[in-house]
Amino acid sequence: MKIFFIGSIRGGRANQPHYVSIVSALEKFGTVSPQHVSDEALSEFGETRLTGTEILERELAALATCDVVVAEVTTPSLGVGYLIGRATILNKKVIALHNGGDTSLLSGIIKGDSGVEIHTYKTDTDIDNILQEIFI
Repeated sequence: MKIFFIGSIRGGRANQPHYVSIVSALEKFGTVSPQHVSDEALSEFGETRLTGTEILERELAALATCDVVVAEVTTPSLGVGYLIGRATILNKKVIALHNGGDTSLLSGIIKGDSGVEIHTYKTDTDIDNILQEIFI
């Protein structure tokens, strides 16, 4: 299975340890791309060696070939929201993971989209359990 993982980069680097846990858990079920989202060396400025067009083209190519999208949505991100929207247009299964029990700050549009499954977690064990339930 090809799994497309997305999470906030600019503004969301505090969540990077969660991204590592999510990617590690997802690797039990398939090939995860892109890997750079969880890379601790990536700064809050993202990939500065690439143009916006290059990043967009790479992400859309990966999105087009994936079987499922997993999005970490705790930190609001225009890029993550954009890719979730594109994924739903492509009829991709979208799993949204939100850290904490309160999703009141999560976008109403994301919460209102029946094509997006929202799951909350607090620990790495929660992440494992949620993904086990979804993929097995």
